[in-house]
Amino acid sequence: MSNNKTNRFIPLWLALAAIVGIVVGTFYGNHFQGNRLNIINSGSNKLSNLLFTLDDQYVDSVDVPDLVEKAIPLILGELDPHSVYISAKDVQIANDDLRGSFSGVGIEFIIRNDTLRVQNVISNGPAEQAGLIAGDKIVTVDDSVFTGSELTNEVAMHKLKGPQGTEVKLGVVRYGEKDVREFTVTRDQIVTHSVTAAYMLDERTGYVKIKNFSDNTYEEVVIALAQLSMEGFEQLVIDLRGNTGGYLHSAVEIANQFLQRDRLIVYTQGRRSPREEYRSNGHGSYKQMPLVVLIDEGSASASEILAGAIQDNDRGTIIGRRSFGKGLVQQPLEFTDGSMMRLTIARYYTPSGRCIQKPYTSGMDRDYEEDLLLRYQSGEFFSQDSIKHTGPEFYTVLGRTVYGGGGITPDIFVPEDTTDFTTYYREATFSGLILQFGYDYTDQNRQKLSEYEDEESLVKYLKKQNLVEKFAQYADSRGLKRRNLMIQRSHKLLEEFILSRIVYNILDEQSWLQYLNSDDPTVREALRVLNAGEAFPKAPENKDGDDDGDKKKEKVAVATFDYRSTHRYPSLVAKG
Repeated sequence: MSNNKTNRFIPLWLALAAIVGIVVGTFYGNHFQGNRLNIINSGSNKLSNLLFTLDDQYVDSVDVPDLVEKAIPLILGELDPHSVYISAKDVQIANDDLRGSFSGVGIEFIIRNDTLRVQNVISNGPAEQAGLIAGDKIVTVDDSVFTGSELTNEVAMHKLKGPQGTEVKLGVVRYGEKDVREFTVTRDQIVTHSVTAAYMLDERTGYVKIKNFSDNTYEEVVIALAQLSMEGFEQLVIDLRGNTGGYLHSAVEIANQFLQRDRLIVYTQGRRSPREEYRSNGHGSYKQMPLVVLIDEGSASASEILAGAIQDNDRGTIIGRRSFGKGLVQQPLEFTDGSMMRLTIARYYTPSGRCIQKPYTSGMDRDYEEDLLLRYQSGEFFSQDSIKHTGPEFYTVLGRTVYGGGGITPDIFVPEDTTDFTTYYREATFSGLILQFGYDYTDQNRQKLSEYEDEESLVKYLKKQNLVEKFAQYADSRGLKRRNLMIQRSHKLLEEFILSRIVYNILDEQSWLQYLNSDDPTVREALRVLNAGEAFPKAPENKDGDDDGDKKKEKVAVATFDYRSTHRYPSLVAKG
């Protein structure tokens, strides 16, 4: 009898449990559900139970959304180094470089002594049309004070950027004036460029610098190559040093310009992401042109895809230092509040089958974060023999050996030159004093410096101004004790850095690169290789003299289908 009574109440208990589940699920679904995902997995409700209990029973009131905001980055941090959460207020800034444009006032700026200083005014942009000039200090925004220790690049960009057509009132102090001038600027779309330089290194050699891979990069590269064609270039250097990556499709489209039909460029694969291949279509315009690609430890992601495709297909020569080793594919997933996360869903593999991603430990991996420092300390930047290949061997189309284990190892290694490096130079560089001096000198001499319209004439003038001595006095007055012997030893490095900053401040990024490249050992090596007719790799010679091409082809096939298997960087100015 008692069993019958119990059985009669089972449907009631089930109904009550279902109702409670629906209420709890609906509550948290409304609070935390995104456009394309729900952070609460119905298969594991520990997190939802925890949040419900905290909200319901904790001794003090709890801001549950704030807790979630803080918890998501920690959860993603336990997965891999590149799955990240981006708050709603930072999404626009995070996406601007990749979109190739943003809506703002149109300036490049730096923050010095708690004050925003206009580094450059974008040509024909809203700020220039309103009357702002390089060297202006912005001290108020919409009648509110805009200086102080809390002023950061992020704060400034949030204030200066905004919807197209909206107005912002800027209070400006101009050099040599005490009164504040007021300018009303109407925000507009500002185009940002991935190709920051395209010019002739010599009579035959074109040079293209790609800063990142955005939506517009492929079109910019095509235009740059067309311009170089008009100047008669016969061979090409693509500079990917310091390029941290961007969109996969941009790298694939650029690689396609240089590869014969049906060459594998890259493939991706993950646990829930089937293998997807990207191949050349044979329509590229530069399939026979001698090519050199420059990389270094700052080249990552899409840069490594392009370099790996050129290397594994034996299409050109890679020169520089081993690349960063970022080969994880992120998919953007949006939340309803405007925030988003970039979740790793697959890995990149080069045509030979090697994974670009360097090793990491799940969770907050300190060694991963400090990898470049560890490479430096181990001597990898200075000696090719110090490069540690932790992965298996793979083979290019011609049978050359390349290595997995992370990053792209160049065909020709160019060490970082530390011959004249001293502790004084290191402190002058890392302290930011050279950047400060460069800006202050430019600001104080802007009228005279603006008379020079090209890098060559400006540098010629600057070299007569004894700038290293002026810097030493400037730095000494700001706490960097003078070291005459070290200054003498590092004179060339100090002068190059100081002059490069002033060239950038007065002219543009291409002029800055032209000056640096004029005495760059990696660029010199690229020119040597090209002019010697050595850009196209050759098959390795067999020790026994026999033709084992079939064996090499067999190795390539196995590797390809083995699914398991300092100041030379761009300026760190922000835009608004």
